[in-house]
Amino acid sequence: MLTNASVPTFLTTFRTLAMGLAIALIFASPGFGQDTVQAVDPRIAVALKEISPARIQADIEKLVSFGTRSTLSAQDPASIAAGHGIGAARAWIKSQFERDSKDCGGCLEVKTDAFIQAPAERIPQPTEIINVYAVMKGTDPEAAKRIVLVTGHYDSRVTDILDSKSLAPGANDDGSGTAVSLECARVLSKLKFHSTIIFLTVAGEEQGLNGSRHFAQMAKEQGWNIVAALNNDIVGGDKGVGQDPGVVRVFSEGVPVTADDKQLKQIRSLGGESDSPSRELARYIAEVAAAYDPGVAPLLVFRPDRYLRGGDHLAFNEQGYTAVRFTEYREDFNHQHQTLRSENGVEYGDLAKFVDFDYVARVARLNALTLAALASAPASPANVRVVTSNLDNDSTLKWGPSGDASDYEVIWRATSSPVWEHAQNVGNVTTTTLKLSKDNVIFAVRAVDREGHRSLPAVPLPER
Repeated sequence: MLTNASVPTFLTTFRTLAMGLAIALIFASPGFGQDTVQAVDPRIAVALKEISPARIQADIEKLVSFGTRSTLSAQDPASIAAGHGIGAARAWIKSQFERDSKDCGGCLEVKTDAFIQAPAERIPQPTEIINVYAVMKGTDPEAAKRIVLVTGHYDSRVTDILDSKSLAPGANDDGSGTAVSLECARVLSKLKFHSTIIFLTVAGEEQGLNGSRHFAQMAKEQGWNIVAALNNDIVGGDKGVGQDPGVVRVFSEGVPVTADDKQLKQIRSLGGESDSPSRELARYIAEVAAAYDPGVAPLLVFRPDRYLRGGDHLAFNEQGYTAVRFTEYREDFNHQHQTLRSENGVEYGDLAKFVDFDYVARVARLNALTLAALASAPASPANVRVVTSNLDNDSTLKWGPSGDASDYEVIWRATSSPVWEHAQNVGNVTTTTLKLSKDNVIFAVRAVDREGHRSLPAVPLPER
């Protein structure tokens, strides 16, 4: 079990100032701040104002009121009726999605993904686990096949992972992430999008990512085209540890966990260790944040997750899907995975009073705008290639068309840069040559529609 280290005040202040400077430098760079930033869609900007800290607070406090949401806790009809245990929490979440669907004229299909988890290290007996989700189908028949997804886990725990009786409020971990999914559903269901959006809440995370693994496997088996999965886990902005309320970490895998030996060799030969689809999603999040200013800046952390930890985005990565994790900048481990108690003047436990509801709302805005931007955008260009048959200082790129694109942009950055720095609109073509050496920069191509929505970028492979 990790413990919270004491950090002197001057070090905390220095770290916060340094982080703020780093974020400012990234957003102020000429390329990132101007020609690679996403266009602003006025209807998305208006919708973001609907996200309510008060609603988020009410949702988190309601989740806490179920006493415990341990995956092993009660889910029989009597407990559900009494408002206690994970079964009652699940029923309430489902009712919230159903309320939103009613409010939007049935635009959400509310569903459950139920299965029996066999006994394992953290599950002593066969246990039913149920994921709850709402599907907002895209309006365009072809684009609707593309899915963007937001998720949080609604189960909670105390120190003893097998303790299903003690109070386990789980306000931050992960009532906050569940509230993000609920609030995104409430606000975005009032709009229409070309692509499909899924608002997901899963159980079994604390027992070993059980719910998300089952859901991701189901999606893979059914051939779902999930182009982006946003996992929110511990996004409560804990008040007790010198939190930076203006920063949220975004974790992303580099080399895909699904890469085979051939792909690994290719990644190494091209220096593509930081250009996985999940890294491109992380950069996309930073770009929309710079365009819309949701009140929180994404800190791109180029590793799959924190040390000794894991989350539901990894279950999607394991199935080859593009996925990232949002987590507050600084965690208080006294308020995670802890039985409620006070020792030597230290209060332990994941209580709602430690959650910054305004911070959760800002993270929800960042998630909502990412979902909305992606669901409005055209598909990424397919089969992107950079021609390497000739030794020259120009670079020719080729790609397959994106059906709903009006133009294409070539973007590039220095090989040492974490974010895209430059963009050039090349028109409605599928091949272009730039006076730039492919040996000196990293290229990508993205599709642009008539309203200025931009797709996720696609990094080229060499073509001889």
